[in-house]
Amino acid sequence: MILIGQYDSPFVRRVGIALTLYGIGFEHKPWSTFRDGGKIAPYNPLRRVPVLVLDDGEALIDSPTMIDYLDEQAAAPLMARSGADRQKALYIMALATGLADKAVSLFYEQAFHPAPSDLWVERCQLQIADGLKVLEAERGKLTTPFWFGDQPGHADIAVACMLRFISEAHVGLLDLTACPALGAHHQACEALPVFQAIAQTFSPPGR
Repeated sequence: MILIGQYDSPFVRRVGIALTLYGIGFEHKPWSTFRDGGKIAPYNPLRRVPVLVLDDGEALIDSPTMIDYLDEQAAAPLMARSGADRQKALYIMALATGLADKAVSLFYEQAFHPAPSDLWVERCQLQIADGLKVLEAERGKLTTPFWFGDQPGHADIAVACMLRFISEAHVGLLDLTACPALGAHHQACEALPVFQAIAQTFSPPGR
C-alpha cells in the first residue's frame, strides 16, 4: 500500500498510526497538497490527503473509508465491531475529526485571507471550544488508560492526532491545563513509540 500525505495532517497521521498498529507495511509519500497537488491529482482529483493506494491500485480518498477498510482486514480491529462500544467510538471519532476539520478551516481563514472574517473565526473558535468541552467530559468519566481499555484504539488515535494538530497550528488556542483529562490522554498517546514514529511538526501549507 501507499499512504499519501504529510503526518502533520491529523487525518494522514491517524491512518499511518492505524496501519502501523495493524502491522501492515506501506510506503509513505509525504506529498503536500499545495506543492505536490499535481502528483496527488491522479489518485484523488480533489488533490486532498490522505490517499491510501491499495495493492490493486484502487485509491481510497478519505480517512473514515480507509479506517473502515483496514478494520475489515483485521482479525482484531481497533474498535468494537458492533454494539454500544462501537457507537461510542464512532461518536468520539466524529467529534475529534470534526474538530480537526474546524481547526483546518480556521487556519486557512487566518493564513490566506488578507482580512479574515471575524464571524467565521469566532464561529470556528466556538465550535472548537465546545467540542473540546464535550470530549473532556467524556474522557473524564473514564479510569482506563485509554478510551476503551488498556490498549489504544481508533478513538484514542483520532483524539490525540487532533489535539496535536490544534496545539501546533493554533498556538494558544488549546489550553490543556483547562482540560486535564484530555491533557493526560494526549501525553499517554504521544509517549507511545508508534505515535513518536508517525509524527511531523506542523508545517504551514504552501510554504
